[in-house]
Amino acid sequence: MQQPRFDYGDEVRVIRTLRNDGTFPGMNTGAKLIQRGSVGFVRDVGRFLQDQIVYAVHFLEDNRVVGCREEELQPISEPWVPSRFETREKVSARLPLGRNGQVLVEPGEIGEIVKVIRDAPDGIVYHVDFQDRNRLQVPESALEEFRS
Repeated sequence: MQQPRFDYGDEVRVIRTLRNDGTFPGMNTGAKLIQRGSVGFVRDVGRFLQDQIVYAVHFLEDNRVVGCREEELQPISEPWVPSRFETREKVSARLPLGRNGQVLVEPGEIGEIVKVIRDAPDGIVYHVDFQDRNRLQVPESALEEFRS
């Protein structure tokens, strides 16, 4: 069984905006709970479905305790690199994207961020799933906000 990465009292930063999944009382489902980059302290450590570690984190600035999965947190000691986009966000290609000289995605095509990589040598890159295609690693400069 996986051991928790964080312990009671640890100061942590949330690396993606947290929204109400319907389990936070008094707020609509989908409402923003905590903005990415916010700092809080671990108040409790528990498990969900016996295999997922969940941390109750108290975000003092918002005076809110929110359940966070381990992949949503980083230690405060790690550098924070803000990104334009975050996991699960829809984006569009700003320019043609390809591999080995072959264009796989045309400008304007819509994709979804699967992972944010903040420590890439040339800056932030994303793993992006484009419909009916393989996942591509795309630099931030090649993407723009999706406007519906």
